[in-house]
Amino acid sequence: MSAAANTMTTFEGAKAAEGGMLYKGMLCQPIIDKCEGCERTREFEGVNYCTSYPQPAAKWELGACNFATHVRAEVEAAGKVKINPLKASKRAARGR
Repeated sequence: MSAAANTMTTFEGAKAAEGGMLYKGMLCQPIIDKCEGCERTREFEGVNYCTSYPQPAAKWELGACNFATHVRAEVEAAGKVKINPLKASKRAARGR
């Protein structure tokens, strides 16, 4: 499938609106610079939008976007995944 055909099927029925694109009753905002390289972005009237989330900037506020296809999850330097301290204390109390 060509890129032009993929763009047309993704945002079929979308309309340009002030501040973004109106698609299925939702106002979608353009992607931010951190979204560049993601496979979930599509172009509509010369501007790139996310196909998974209408407000891409909000997904990047607390760290990496969970929809991003170009970013890998970070692991601590010791190679261990960070565990919730409350969960760890409950496990220790049970004897695990």
